[in-house]
Amino acid sequence: MIQKPHEDHIYIEALLKNDSRVLSKIYEKFSHKIVSYVRNNNGNSDDAQDIIQETLVTIYHQAKEKNFILTCPFDAYFYLLCKRRWLNELKKRGNNRVTISDDTTSITEEQEQQVEETEIFEKQHQLFESKFKELGAKCQELLKTTFKIKSMEKVAEILGVTYGYARKKKSQCMGKLTQLVKDSNEFHQLKAY
Repeated sequence: MIQKPHEDHIYIEALLKNDSRVLSKIYEKFSHKIVSYVRNNNGNSDDAQDIIQETLVTIYHQAKEKNFILTCPFDAYFYLLCKRRWLNELKKRGNNRVTISDDTTSITEEQEQQVEETEIFEKQHQLFESKFKELGAKCQELLKTTFKIKSMEKVAEILGVTYGYARKKKSQCMGKLTQLVKDSNEFHQLKAY
């Protein structure tokens, strides 16, 4: 079943296009509620701005890599993502005192599902990034180059290696990365979702 985009999907498209006019509108329309929530729950304005920025980056990556389609209002989706991110931050800090001051209406199942999809995407992305850093420098360089340039002939030329070596090494590096991911506790936790 193809999901129909919500009219607020324009905000997702604006993130992908780096449309500064619409991005400013996102901050103008939606940030005050998040700043207020964070400040009322053991945070300050800087914490809120960090949460907003990190959430927008996550949404951008999900839209770019997974062709994410927003099917619910952006306001509720964005607020819930920021709220959960802040609660997770408080847990990391060991500060469990939270003054829940929700002025939002009840959250629909669709909004909850979209937020969960984004949170799972973010955890997958973080797992990939952390395991990627465990690879050797040569593997990282080769894989970064292949992520940018699809032609293995061009990759081999840039790295000054033969085409056959570049293909074989890429396969080995991807195998190693896949194994690192699969062997991690985080991977098994994500599979439970």
